[in-house]
Amino acid sequence: MDAAGNKQLMKNIFSELAQGNARPLVEAMADDFSWTVTGSNQWSGTYRGKKAVLEELLAPLRDRINGTIKTIPHRFIAEGDFVVVEARGSNTTKSGLPYNNAYCFVVQLLDGRLQAITEYMDTELVSSALAERVH
Repeated sequence: MDAAGNKQLMKNIFSELAQGNARPLVEAMADDFSWTVTGSNQWSGTYRGKKAVLEELLAPLRDRINGTIKTIPHRFIAEGDFVVVEARGSNTTKSGLPYNNAYCFVVQLLDGRLQAITEYMDTELVSSALAERVH
């Protein structure tokens, strides 16, 4: 896929994430997909493999959020195999705290499949709202 195709794929995925539907994101992940959470809090690190991302990162996050996780995109920038997505969460934790983090996702794609995501966000908000250790 070219940059325009990659950008459109990410727009499609994030239009669903804004509604709380993560299925297109999960379906687009390559088996060897990795997700890096930047910073130095309890969630930071690289989760390697689709299974690890789903079980060690996304499932524990889902366990802490009331209802479905919503991430609303604001801007997409594409070049080659990379798409950068600026977004904001629209969520509440199960303990009642707002969790509306600002994100910058750098997504690497290959042949229409997600290869890697590097996630930049407000790490202090992560620490205060999602305090329990995940790994």
